[in-house]
Amino acid sequence: MALAFASHARRLLLAGGGAPARAFHAQPYQAKVGVVEFLNGVGKGVETHAAKLEEAMGGDLQRLLEARTLRLKKLGIPCKHRKLILSFAQKYRLGLWKPRAEPRKVE
Repeated sequence: MALAFASHARRLLLAGGGAPARAFHAQPYQAKVGVVEFLNGVGKGVETHAAKLEEAMGGDLQRLLEARTLRLKKLGIPCKHRKLILSFAQKYRLGLWKPRAEPRKVE
């Protein structure tokens, strides 16, 4: 039994102790998030509706986070973009996602 444990411990030490294969670097996040910054963070064409949503929500991100699909539909936002906005709003409310300071580069 002791021999099996020693073999297992040696293998862990040689393999790096279970460290991740690559290092993850923290991305800079925006300190203050408004409607425009939120939509730019979502990306995927949603930022084209930034002016319309900022005017309708009065620049208040909290109102955008509480918005329902019917309200977004009345503003003329397409279904795919409504789905993205509502999905990212839920992630933001739960603390699972924040907009980055610099948008991702899409190649």
